[in-house]
Amino acid sequence: MTKIYLINISGQDKPGLTSSLTSILSSYDVRILDIGQAVIHDTLALGMLIELPSGTEISPLKKDLLLRAHDLDLTIRFQLITHGAFSEWVSKQGKDRFIITLLGRMITAEQLSRVAGIIALHGLNIDRIERLSGRKSLSQSSPDTRACVQLSVSGAAASPDKMRADLMELTHELPIDIAFQRESIHTRSRRLVAFDMDSTLIQGEVIDELAKLAGVGEQVAAITAAAMRGELDFKQSFAKRVSLLKGLPETKVNELVNRIQLTGGAERLITTLKNLGYKTAILSGGFNFVGRYLQERLGLDYLHANELDIAGGTVTGNVIEPIVDGARKAACLQEIAAKEGISLDQCIAVGDGANDLPMLNIAGLGIAFHAKPVVRQTAKHAISNLGLDGILYLVGVRDRETEK
Repeated sequence: MTKIYLINISGQDKPGLTSSLTSILSSYDVRILDIGQAVIHDTLALGMLIELPSGTEISPLKKDLLLRAHDLDLTIRFQLITHGAFSEWVSKQGKDRFIITLLGRMITAEQLSRVAGIIALHGLNIDRIERLSGRKSLSQSSPDTRACVQLSVSGAAASPDKMRADLMELTHELPIDIAFQRESIHTRSRRLVAFDMDSTLIQGEVIDELAKLAGVGEQVAAITAAAMRGELDFKQSFAKRVSLLKGLPETKVNELVNRIQLTGGAERLITTLKNLGYKTAILSGGFNFVGRYLQERLGLDYLHANELDIAGGTVTGNVIEPIVDGARKAACLQEIAAKEGISLDQCIAVGDGANDLPMLNIAGLGIAFHAKPVVRQTAKHAISNLGLDGILYLVGVRDRETEK
C-alpha cells in the first residue's frame, strides 16, 4: 500500500527553493496530492501532501530532504497521514465555502480576533488568509490609508444569515467593514457595476444644492433626508422637491455642474473596472444633466436618471415621467444585464438611500455605501470606512495589481 506524508517547510524565502526541493521528490517518483505556499515578510511557509509509490520507504527521501533543507537554511517536518484521515479530508471537499473580507484604515488584532471568534462559533474553519492591500510604510501615515485582508473559510454552516448578522453587528462596535460572500463561480466573474449617483458616486445631493440656489434649501434638504431614510414615498417626495425649484434660472443649474465633486476613490474604481472589462451604469433618482457630465468624464456605459424640466430659461417645477425610483432602478439593472447577457448574480449595485434597496437586493453583490442606517441594516454588504475603491477588494483585486 502507498504511504501518505504531510511535509511542512519554513524559513527565509529566496528564489529556487521550491525547485530544489521538488527535484528531490521527483527522483522518488512522488505524487503531490495537495500543496500550499505563503510568504509573509520574506518568510516561507510551504506545505505538501505527498504519496510515496508502493514499496518505497520514507527514510532515504527524508534524509535527502533534510540535507537539502540544511543547506538552504530551512526547517522541515514530516507527518504520516493515514488513509482513513486522507479519505475523510477528501470527503469534505463539498462543504460550504465563504469569503470574508475585512476592510478599514487599519487591521488590528482585536478585529481579527473578534471575526475569527464568530467564524469558530458557527463551526467554520479558516483555510486561508491573505492581504489584498499594499505594503504601507510606518513613517508615511495618511488618513486615506487602506487595509484589507481576505479570509477563505469552509465548513457546514448551520445558518449563514445568522453568521452574516453577527459579523455586521461587529461593524457597529469596531471601525471596520466586513463583507461575507458565499464562494461561487460568480464571486470571481462579476461583469456589471451599477451606481447610485448622489451621495454615492458624487458627494452630496444635487437636488439639495439646487434648492439652496432657489432659496428653499432647508425645506428640500429635510424632505430629501426623510426620503433617503425610507420615511417618505420617493415619487411623492421627489415631485414635492422639484415643485419647490420652480423659477430657478437655467444658468444657475448649469453652473452647478462645475462644482460637482466625485466621491473619494471613484476615479480609481471606475478606471480599474474599465480596464478589467466591466460594464458600468448610473441608476439614479437624481438628474440627467449631472449624469451626462459624469458619463462623459468617467466613460460610463449606461445612464438612467430623471430629467429636470426647463422651459424659457427657468425650471418649471414640473416632473417628467417616468420617475426613476427604487423599482425603476431595479428594472433598469435587469434590462441592462439582459442586454449584455449578464446574470444578476454577476452584477454589483452600490447605493446609500432607501430607494437603492430594490437594486441592492437583486444584485449578486449589493453594497450599501456610507449609507443611511435603514439601508446599512438591510443590505447584505456595507462599506462605511473606505472610499468607493474599497469595492475592488470585494471582487478580489489587490492593490499591487492597480498601483503600477
